[in-house]
Amino acid sequence: MATCPAGQTSESWIPDTNCGHDDVRIRFSLTHCKACPLKARCTRSNRRVLAPRRREEHETLVAARTAAKDPAFIAERKRRAGIEGTLSKAVRANGLRRSRYMGAAKTNLQQVLTAAAINLGRITDWIADHKPAQTRKSPFNRLVTAPS
Repeated sequence: MATCPAGQTSESWIPDTNCGHDDVRIRFSLTHCKACPLKARCTRSNRRVLAPRRREEHETLVAARTAAKDPAFIAERKRRAGIEGTLSKAVRANGLRRSRYMGAAKTNLQQVLTAAAINLGRITDWIADHKPAQTRKSPFNRLVTAPS
């Protein structure tokens, strides 16, 4: 049995096969959800439907979140941040996800020339004294970090 924020209990637990995995969808009563004063904060659908993770997935997610708080993990993530930005630029701005050419030699040449173009752009920006743009903050992040 599951309980919603308004204190109503679930109406049904329905088995659902998703991508070959057996999942469960927990549904709440349509009549309770339509008249509920918390509906706007609870769901945008006609009724609340929950899809809990399987135990193995949940335990893996908890372990990954715990490992992400480790100082060694944070230091490694900071070290990788520079190359991640470079790869993102190569993929998004220079179309490096797909090769324009057939064959390993031509694909390698495209990758080398793309890397050279990115480096030339960085050298040009450095000579012109252009500072990189600040990382965009989401509206939620701005709200959370705003001084009170």
